[in-house]
Amino acid sequence: MRRRTLLTAGGALLGTGALTAAGWPLLSDYAREGRPGKVLTSKAPLPAPFRTPLPVPRVLRPTSTSATTDTYDITQQHAELEIMPGLRTKAWTYGGTFPGPTIVSRSGRRTVVRHRNELDHPSVVHLHGGHTPAASDGYPTSLILPANGTYDAQRVHQDMNSGPHGAAMAHHAMDLAEATRTYTYPFDQRAATLWYHDHRMGYTGAAVWMGLAGFHLVHDDEEQRLPLPQGDRDIPLMIADRSFAADGSFQYPWLDPQLHTPGVTDPYMNGVLGDVILVNGAPWPVHQTQRLRYRLRLLNASNARTYRLRLDPQPPGGNAFVQIGSDGGLLDAPRAHDTLDIAPAERYDVVIDFSRYRPGTRVRLLNLHGDGSTAQVMRFDIASGSPRDDTTVPDRLSTVPPLDPTRAAVTRDFHFTGSDAGWTINGTAYQPGRALARPTLGQTEIWRFTTNFHHPVHLHLNHFQVLSRNNREIGPQDHGWKDTVDLRPAEAVEVVTRFTDYAGTYMLHCHNLEHEDMAMMADYTTQ
Repeated sequence: MRRRTLLTAGGALLGTGALTAAGWPLLSDYAREGRPGKVLTSKAPLPAPFRTPLPVPRVLRPTSTSATTDTYDITQQHAELEIMPGLRTKAWTYGGTFPGPTIVSRSGRRTVVRHRNELDHPSVVHLHGGHTPAASDGYPTSLILPANGTYDAQRVHQDMNSGPHGAAMAHHAMDLAEATRTYTYPFDQRAATLWYHDHRMGYTGAAVWMGLAGFHLVHDDEEQRLPLPQGDRDIPLMIADRSFAADGSFQYPWLDPQLHTPGVTDPYMNGVLGDVILVNGAPWPVHQTQRLRYRLRLLNASNARTYRLRLDPQPPGGNAFVQIGSDGGLLDAPRAHDTLDIAPAERYDVVIDFSRYRPGTRVRLLNLHGDGSTAQVMRFDIASGSPRDDTTVPDRLSTVPPLDPTRAAVTRDFHFTGSDAGWTINGTAYQPGRALARPTLGQTEIWRFTTNFHHPVHLHLNHFQVLSRNNREIGPQDHGWKDTVDLRPAEAVEVVTRFTDYAGTYMLHCHNLEHEDMAMMADYTTQ
């Protein structure tokens, strides 16, 4: 792999003056509704739900192993997939599938992933939830250039600095890798459900929508000692909405389908919502389960859609979802829910006991935040028989030491604002190389997030614990270690975190991917 570094020339921030009230015709609607996004209606006929068996992403085998390290190779490539029955969808993929292959790692054991870019545009890979050195974190200007040689530094700079909204690179250095980049993950962290996805500045929403997302699971001894469901009863579920053109291609409201100008057309600047719900890349699939406990690793990989999940019918007595984990791994104790609210990028590990249903019951997973085609997600069909279940959910799962907010060295405020000037943090559109905070390693800090719109806020490097919402108690799904918190309109959320191990520049941003692409990101630098 040959690498080059380019110090970009000049450039003022774009967006602040270019977004007028005329360019934001629906801002008042967004504020009134308090909900993100606009539905992009498919032109292809929608298939009947519950006809496609649930696919489970394949587990990738390492290319090589040593005493300390597992090495994997992934090729980013175009692939034609049958997602909508009878139609072909050209996707941007990791390894030819959507979702990409699942990587399974062990806590304390190094994982190395070599990504080769055979797409026709640059890419970046971010391991979401990874406790990762800065050089492998997927900074949005640390690009893998296409192997076909169609991009050089000048074109990269032009494509990420053009357009009526977004960010400019000013005088920040881009780190360009030709064709291949190697990411190293020490995995000095506990077991958790992570995922990897594209993170290129200005184009993350488009790239994820087109298929660049996959699971990365981390196991450890503590988790494996628990009598939780394993094997084919431990299922990752990537939930993502999409829209389809008449020929089956992914439909997205690009400003420029040639990818020379980032961003989406004005009506979709608050986020793109599709009218087809995919689970592991299949529309409204069905999965046959035994009358046993199953562990479901729920991931919201949608660009902007939030979900309120509920089982229909509810099992006798309710408490259908027994939550055992969050973004950062196991909770201290299980928590039961009738519904689960999950914002973009959040993960919940839950156990569902299907023995509570009668044989032959058909159980739908509903989305109470949806309507029409988006009001349901998938279906579980309960098999006959009553096999013996050798699993259980213990009353105690793990030890999650609370961080002491009274020991915080500093409290920092980050205001996420949508206005006619664009999407900003602390009134500033994103500019690479400009840090809004410089925390000291080993230091505990309180970060306060406030907003006038809806934003799922994601912090790179370290997980955090939620302290309060509007100076009140945290929500029922705020427990444990988090890396993404759902920040609702006119809300203030306080989190506490401690930065550890790795010095360098990391990201704080909204995980509504259209907001992210339109400059709602910020650097922070640990030192």
